[in-house]
Amino acid sequence: MKRRNESEALEDVAWAAPGTPSSSAAHGDAEENRGRSGGASRHHDHIDVGPDRSGGGSVATAPEVGVALEARGVTCAAGRRVIVADATFSIRAGETIGIVGPNGGGKTTLLHVLAGLDRPKRGQVVVDGRLLHGLSPRQRARAVALVAQDERPPADLRAGEVVLLGRTPYLPPWGAGSAQEQHAVEAALATVDLAGFAQRPVHRLSGGERQRVLLARALVQDTPLLLLDEPTNHLDITHQLDLLALARTLDRTIVMALHDLSLADRYCDRILVLHKGRAHPLEPPETALRPEVVDDVFGLHAIRIPHPDTGESHLLITPREAHS
Repeated sequence: MKRRNESEALEDVAWAAPGTPSSSAAHGDAEENRGRSGGASRHHDHIDVGPDRSGGGSVATAPEVGVALEARGVTCAAGRRVIVADATFSIRAGETIGIVGPNGGGKTTLLHVLAGLDRPKRGQVVVDGRLLHGLSPRQRARAVALVAQDERPPADLRAGEVVLLGRTPYLPPWGAGSAQEQHAVEAALATVDLAGFAQRPVHRLSGGERQRVLLARALVQDTPLLLLDEPTNHLDITHQLDLLALARTLDRTIVMALHDLSLADRYCDRILVLHKGRAHPLEPPETALRPEVVDDVFGLHAIRIPHPDTGESHLLITPREAHS
């Protein structure tokens, strides 16, 4: 059998780790300029990271205009065990989407399929009009970025080196980052409140700082779709709120798994509830997290109350027994 070249092997290694973009790819990918689709009117100062993202790969049938991601009858399994069955939904460009559900309900499994790291047992994932699992690793890394839950970057790297990995889908094999890439790294670290951390060794970072470094890596990956798996883990309350507020300002589509229903309710445009292997319809927070759903799925009592100062609606959750 013909031996594969080193760059092809590196792609497999890089994509074996959740959230890590392709480290290199063979020359000659079909390139086509494309911009982000229109969507919600959220904007953030764009981090200048170089050339346009490239397209290529299989084209899905009848893509909807303005849709960033579609799940078409997606069934996710671990071995023979089905985790999520027949999930069908569309996400508009620019939306911030929350995925919630009990522990073990399939949030991470579904995210990994939506990121292209795992294949669905059945169904299709369509990103920006293209079949995700028909793309090459480099093409996927230019379309979707994932910040995985509890991912630990190599301890012998510096924070800036970890962030720079986000640029590898745009560099030639074994290519080093230019001054432009270094500027993008510094800008991304500043965006996640880590200005001046580029030379800080990873092993000297707290769990929350490592999480923000990984988010900065995803930002310089410059994909139209950003997936976050429990992004508030290890963060103090200030940085939890800052991160979720930042997500709403980014000029991209965000899909994030969250365990805190109050945060999902406050920061997401629509919410997907996973329960007993099924995905509820993707709906606005006040519908997705209505009291009867919270009671059935989580066994909790929920009520909406206005904030005494702002008048904004807030989801108040208490144990069910307190109201029995």
